[in-house]
Amino acid sequence: MQAYKTKISKLSGTDFHEVYYKAFSSYQKIKNKTKRRPYVRSVYFKKDKVFLELFWHHLHEKSNFRDKIRRMKYFPAAIEVIKNSRFDPDVIENPNNISEMLYRFTGTTKENDFFCVQIKVEKRSGKKWLMSVFPDKQKKTFR
Repeated sequence: MQAYKTKISKLSGTDFHEVYYKAFSSYQKIKNKTKRRPYVRSVYFKKDKVFLELFWHHLHEKSNFRDKIRRMKYFPAAIEVIKNSRFDPDVIENPNNISEMLYRFTGTTKENDFFCVQIKVEKRSGKKWLMSVFPDKQKKTFR
């Protein structure tokens, strides 16, 4: 599978509030462009909207602060992958809900760190939601 090379590096910092401020400020920039739900348009989905709210709800459900920091560091790079990636993602049916499909895009940061962006697509309505962003442990870096 091909990975989209982003021009953005992952966010720096080790403190939760420091990383949260940086990631949430990039989300706020997108949120301020619309009166309703914040979204970005995806090239892969033929310029359909991918809504971003679910990512923050999913993130706040996590109890481990290290895991939250690890995921938030890749948020700006994930937005770039959603907007610009034309590579085919891994597609599976959601094992917990058969009315949803999960699309997993792979990307690399400026420092060549691999990460995955998971998007949930509702089959009936066709709505797309950013679910999760996380580093890919199987592919550490380019050698």
